[in-house]
Amino acid sequence: MIVTPLDSAVLDSKEQYVFYHKKVDFALKELIVSVQRHKLCTQQEVVFFKQYCDLLLYSIEAMRIKYMYDDEDNMKVDLTESGFPNYLEFRYLYNDLSLRDNYLHKLKDISQIQDEFLDILLKKKVPIKRDQLFQASSIVYYTSVKQEYIFNRFVQGKLVESEDQAKGQYLVSWSFFDVSQNRPFVCYMYFNYDGKDVQKDKQNLYDALNAVADREMNLDTMAYGVDKRIKDIHPTYIKRIDLGPFHNVFAKDENEMTHAILESIAKKEIPLESYALSLKIDEVKTGSTFSEGSYFNKQTLQKWNDVESSKYVFAPHRIIQLLYNKTPQLMNKLAEMPFEIASLKN
Repeated sequence: MIVTPLDSAVLDSKEQYVFYHKKVDFALKELIVSVQRHKLCTQQEVVFFKQYCDLLLYSIEAMRIKYMYDDEDNMKVDLTESGFPNYLEFRYLYNDLSLRDNYLHKLKDISQIQDEFLDILLKKKVPIKRDQLFQASSIVYYTSVKQEYIFNRFVQGKLVESEDQAKGQYLVSWSFFDVSQNRPFVCYMYFNYDGKDVQKDKQNLYDALNAVADREMNLDTMAYGVDKRIKDIHPTYIKRIDLGPFHNVFAKDENEMTHAILESIAKKEIPLESYALSLKIDEVKTGSTFSEGSYFNKQTLQKWNDVESSKYVFAPHRIIQLLYNKTPQLMNKLAEMPFEIASLKN
């Protein structure tokens, strides 16, 4: 992994951060709706997809509150093939909230802050100073943001019975924020179970996923790693969704779509709010089985078919036209025509 300053860049002003947060929030909400509308996930899968995206949105909103009036520090954003906050921001957020009580003891009581603000606005009739606004936002942050809703490096979903038994008896999902790509991934694994009670192996499964499926890697490698760790669990189908990059005015990478958008923004052919979101889905299915190990400790493992990758783009109508005009080869390689989503109105 090559780390560059653009992986953890600071935007030029607080106004730019306001604009950035507005764009990310809008784009992710549009993505959730579009993924469901175009059936890129099953009805069962989309429930979990929404949950992971909600955690992501919640975390980025928490960062907005945390840094809003902080003149000494700013949220770091990966402006390369990501567009999302640097992975360390999520870690800082989670760790920071672990010390919530320590910070709250140092802050003024909320009623005292309210009285001071009323006095400033109604009696003195002057603007509230930024350091006072920072105190108020800190109180909001430490009293309202819940640590359990922060999108952590690895987020484990529930083990449930599969609604599509042809894919497997059970379905487990998880999500992670890849530290090398600075992008969120959502994963699903369907599997069959040979044991008596799958709930007894649930924690073993969760531990295995956390150990071998918490980062971007070859999908068949991930599948083998999970398959080998738990004897009675036999994965049959794994699906991984890669969210991003988020192509927008702040991006500074070599991506062709990003460059097409930036060039058109610079020429004032499209507005500053213009954006597009890329998404990739990797899938792998079991083809047959093979045995591994000694005679007395033999284990049946899955032999996986080739990984199938499908790329998608979500963008407003004007941006889709632009991308077809400037990057036709990329558009022709997509699994489907770009999905139209709403434009952001500034």
